[in-house]
Amino acid sequence: MRRKKMLLVWGIFVSLVMIPGCAPFVENNTIEDIAPVTFWSISKGEKGKIKMSTLVPPLVNEPKSLLTLDVDLLKQGGKDFNLRYYRELKVGQLRLFLIHEELAKQGIFQLINTLLTDYDVSQRMYLVIVKGNFDEYINRQAKKQENLDYYLYRMLKHYERKKQGEMTIVNLHEYKNKLFSPFSDPVLPVFTVAKDNFTYEGTAFFSNDKLIETVTSTEDQIFQLLDNDHYLKFFPIPKLDVVIGRLRSRVNVDLDKNLSLVTINVKLNGRIEEYQGNKNILNGNELMQLQKEIETELEMKTTDLIKKMQELKVDPLQIGTHTLSPFSKPISEKVWLAAWGKMKIKVNYQLYFEALQNTKNNY
Repeated sequence: MRRKKMLLVWGIFVSLVMIPGCAPFVENNTIEDIAPVTFWSISKGEKGKIKMSTLVPPLVNEPKSLLTLDVDLLKQGGKDFNLRYYRELKVGQLRLFLIHEELAKQGIFQLINTLLTDYDVSQRMYLVIVKGNFDEYINRQAKKQENLDYYLYRMLKHYERKKQGEMTIVNLHEYKNKLFSPFSDPVLPVFTVAKDNFTYEGTAFFSNDKLIETVTSTEDQIFQLLDNDHYLKFFPIPKLDVVIGRLRSRVNVDLDKNLSLVTINVKLNGRIEEYQGNKNILNGNELMQLQKEIETELEMKTTDLIKKMQELKVDPLQIGTHTLSPFSKPISEKVWLAAWGKMKIKVNYQLYFEALQNTKNNY
């Protein structure tokens, strides 16, 4: 009887421990004693170490200061930050993970794996590649701009939620999915730091977990139309003296059975935002001629971009997924990459303009 009572008491104790919030060992979460971390910035440190930085305190009306240290491990940095600040830093609100370009070229799998296995880190945390000295930028700008870390987070959030298509936005979950898929390669946005500016530069292509190429300007805008948000608010084409805008794309990819030809058909709907060339765009024939010139230019630039992907042996557009069928065995990644590198490219654009507004024909 006594033994049954002891087992009953032990069972109740174990049940209480298993209930969330009833663990026998709790962390001190007094609000006055903790400080949520908004970002971690990672770059190459000295002697093979990782240089980690973060800004404290976040969202509190106190002077900001940048904490920086050299560590061997990511979690070691998280621990050592606490030894330098009077509040305990918590990563539950970690929203940005900034990786320096040099470190990204060496491979970031171990860093990403640490983040993925951390129960406190959100899968919606944004990943960003940085060129230039980010720590110097933060030190300068934090004195001028209140809540700078939150401002950077809101900027990325805006372009993700509204799908503006002007820049590539990637969170931890999306990066992981492409990294572990045999028919796609991950991408990340690249920002350049120059004096007081933190400027979007383009999209970085990754082979496995290593940054191998960054596309900028026109190539990046084409990438936005083909794969990212399929939308661009403005698309300047200086060669043709035209800016087309409010562009929405529908992309159709077709692979032949022998995996020797990929045909990419792109339908674009938009309008002329600005034109400074010699054609009279109020004349239907001349407008059609401009339209054909834009289609030809986009076909040529898109073909060049895809050939660059083939030379780099990466598939950020996930064209390999078009080989999948519910009634056949998937080909291996090795077979796909071999076929992808030799595949012929055919690109077709169809551009449709909205009617021009406020011209003399409208009065």
